Amino acid sequence: MKNFMGKDGFTWFVGVVEDRQDPKRLGRVRVRCLGYHTEDLVKLPTSDLPWAHPMNPITSATVSGVGQTPLGVVEGTWVVGFFTDGPDAQQPMIMGTLPGVPSNLPTKDSKKGFQDYSNANYPKYKETDVNRLAVNERGFEGEELNPHSSLALRRADRDLAVGVVQIDGIDKGVAQIPADLDISSWDEPAVPYSAVYPHNHVYESEGGHIREIDDTPGSERIHERHASGSGYEIGPDGNKVTRVKKDNYDIITNDDYCHIQGVSRHTVDKGLRVRVNSLGVSGNNYNIEVGQGSNVNVEVNGGNINLTTLSSGQQAAGQTTSGDININAARNLNVQVGKDFNVNVIGKAVENIALTKDEFVVGNNTKTGKKIDLN
Repeated sequence: MKNFMGKDGFTWFVGVVEDRQDPKRLGRVRVRCLGYHTEDLVKLPTSDLPWAHPMNPITSATVSGVGQTPLGVVEGTWVVGFFTDGPDAQQPMIMGTLPGVPSNLPTKDSKKGFQDYSNANYPKYKETDVNRLAVNERGFEGEELNPHSSLALRRADRDLAVGVVQIDGIDKGVAQIPADLDISSWDEPAVPYSAVYPHNHVYESEGGHIREIDDTPGSERIHERHASGSGYEIGPDGNKVTRVKKDNYDIITNDDYCHIQGVSRHTVDKGLRVRVNSLGVSGNNYNIEVGQGSNVNVEVNGGNINLTTLSSGQQAAGQTTSGDININAARNLNVQVGKDFNVNVIGKAVENIALTKDEFVVGNNTKTGKKIDLN
């Protein structure tokens, strides 16, 4: 071979990617080069074009799977490169891609090359190849002229008027809820997108996954979004909104620490289950501590409150005892019963009263037993 890379000049080209199904899976593509190849697919089918190697950036190691592989060109991408074998033009190498404004869209199964004739996927529209999220074209009055489709979906998908806990049946002697926490609902913040070209750096994949690092002054954001709609966004004020469109799993192999320096509000549309000490190891307790001057409020609308220290499995095994329920009231213990008050004691009942005990019974007061000691 007379000519090789680094000798006898530099032979470069501009062309269009027509095939990226590299049988060796090296990220190579077939490129039809202007001035070197005819557009007639009958005379020169894509399968006869040589495979072009991509020149990866220095930030990608390109060895043993380290770095970004494969690179992002698609059929229809305009590229610039050079021939490592000089005028022989059989060993092309791609240096980069060329954005533009397409004048025509591809025609599927066309007999002409220099386009994505096999799929007709790219380009999708006759506008700048720069992502719409980066361009954010606006009219004279600031209206968005050509917004990205994901923006409309995100704005329409906001969660509004999310109800929070309300303690309604509060009466005398029962813990009161502070007024500053008694809000009825909250709204998901508005989408903080306000990008100005050229500050928003956007990556969008073929499948519709999006990553934005927006450096627009005063509107700095980080946004990552799965094509399903799951994703997160950090706004210019530091607020973070995370949205999971289906199930969410957090697997932590060791301890978990969470410090909320404000108020935490949780709304669950369906049920909530919390299981502690699933290993059954003694000492793994479930502890709740509330600071001085605050209350614990539990309200059930239309249901029951059940406390038990005996599981269904223990009951099925015939076990009758498991653990105690202990209540320690430093001051008064107030119980309000709307209907019947039933207590069933298998063992003995003991009352130790330091002062007096008063009973006010409107109806009959009946006491039965084998022996009643009136002393």
